[in-house]
Amino acid sequence: MGIERTFSIIKPDATRRNLTGKINAMFEEAGLRIVAQKRAHLTKAQAETFYAVHAERAFFNDLVSFMTSGPVVLQVLEGEDAIAKNREVMGATNPATADEGTVRKLYGESVEANSVHGSDAPETAAEEIAFFFAGAEIVG
Repeated sequence: MGIERTFSIIKPDATRRNLTGKINAMFEEAGLRIVAQKRAHLTKAQAETFYAVHAERAFFNDLVSFMTSGPVVLQVLEGEDAIAKNREVMGATNPATADEGTVRKLYGESVEANSVHGSDAPETAAEEIAFFFAGAEIVG
């Protein structure tokens, strides 16, 4: 597929437990390069806008509360088939059913507190990257 970029969030459950370095090492060992990164505390408005696709779902308010509960690490990852590779490294949404050795199996606490978010398609990746990063902040 070629070199592409994807968006990643290391969620509050993982930053609270100081897992950023371990998770980043897993991305890098899989061949992904971190070409942009910043630590932030999402506002309610940012979380609501970012997760607007889920606004009608029962878990939306809990998701917004969780994502604003502590710092996150926002990242742009780059590499060969980066979207698929990132999703492979992350593992299934539910840590209980995630493959051994994935971020979510190793560090996820629940379906919601599953340590990481990653884009699911090229269009989503482009939108999510642009939501948090200006072009000049991405240094490949």
